[in-house]
Amino acid sequence: MHITCKKCGTATSIESNFEIKYFGCPNCRSLFEIKEELNFVKEFDYKSINPLLEIGKKGIIDGVEYEIISMLIKKFHAIHYWREYTLKSKDDNYLYLSESEGHWILLEEIPERYDVSRRYKTLTYNEISYDLYENTHCRVDSAYGFFDDKVPDIEIKIIEYIKPPYMVSIEKFGNVETTYFGRHFTKNEVKKAFNNPKLPGRYGVGSVQPFLFNFHNGILVFCSIAILILVTQLIVNKNRVETEVLSRNFSFTEYNNKDFVSESFTLQGASAPLTISINSEVDNSWANAQVALVNEITNEEEYANQDIEYYHGYTDGESWSEGGRNEEFNICGVGEGKYHLVITPQKQPDDTLNDRITVKAVWKSPSLWNFFISILIMGIALVIIFFANKNFESRRWENSDFSPF
Repeated sequence: MHITCKKCGTATSIESNFEIKYFGCPNCRSLFEIKEELNFVKEFDYKSINPLLEIGKKGIIDGVEYEIISMLIKKFHAIHYWREYTLKSKDDNYLYLSESEGHWILLEEIPERYDVSRRYKTLTYNEISYDLYENTHCRVDSAYGFFDDKVPDIEIKIIEYIKPPYMVSIEKFGNVETTYFGRHFTKNEVKKAFNNPKLPGRYGVGSVQPFLFNFHNGILVFCSIAILILVTQLIVNKNRVETEVLSRNFSFTEYNNKDFVSESFTLQGASAPLTISINSEVDNSWANAQVALVNEITNEEEYANQDIEYYHGYTDGESWSEGGRNEEFNICGVGEGKYHLVITPQKQPDDTLNDRITVKAVWKSPSLWNFFISILIMGIALVIIFFANKNFESRRWENSDFSPF
């Protein structure tokens, strides 16, 4: 199908065949009624918005080839515009592709009819409730391409209900009422369908643009992960018990500049901290224990040392004290294997009263610490997602007269 504009001489072609009643020239914005010849109707004034996808361009959507046969530019609220493309397949199926501020919606006509005489807050389609987003009037500001019916020259009533990423849109002008079901159509989907055309960037949040994460699904996923972590820990550690691997008193005289090497011991099960407790009767003095954990299979060594300090006295008639005679520290993440300990005790050289130090080492039973840390991290992530989603939804509804925010 081929038409040459009588006003500017521009030729426009499509391959689709149907009865054409009106033609809009994409070059000079002239609208013609087609009878025996092209009869000039009007020239559209608005020039700022031009078609992004050319009339006659073909694209593949859901495995079906469609051709763009027309485009309308509609305006509402005096300053808001959007492009609306009509796509036709060889089987005479129609789709409608709407674009506003870089956000795309793919729509198809559905047979359902709804009472739009009142502003109902919700609408149910396929057992899903949709929220009222728009109830307004718009006008056609430009028309390009081939039309099988009269281009509306009166106000069109538009009612939109949304459940992102889906929409139910109802248009009514004169006695004609049409219902559409639409879904968010990503920029990448448009590029893939129409062979990578140049498209504008997005501005703001689209009416049915989905949030990056589904918050409710996120809760289910995080809860499932938490349960999996908990069950895994319980199964792996069901036979684990706290194991004492060393409990010994060391004489500073016997082990002066001398190390103590423990007997070998075997640990079995998941990783857990090795907790080392030391005690010494320090009195205005200090003592120290250096502990080396030696893996006899890999020869890896982990070192830790701890001071014990206890000082007390009188100052200005008041007693004071600091430190203590007991300390505890951990060698973390000790996994299963065969080990021995090397203990090096020390004390303050001029301390003649304190003669020994007690060292006790216990391989703890695995705790649920990792589980609770995971819960905390996931909880923080959910809180961040919740407020990000709330801000996203607030931006979506900021141009609607029916915002819940």
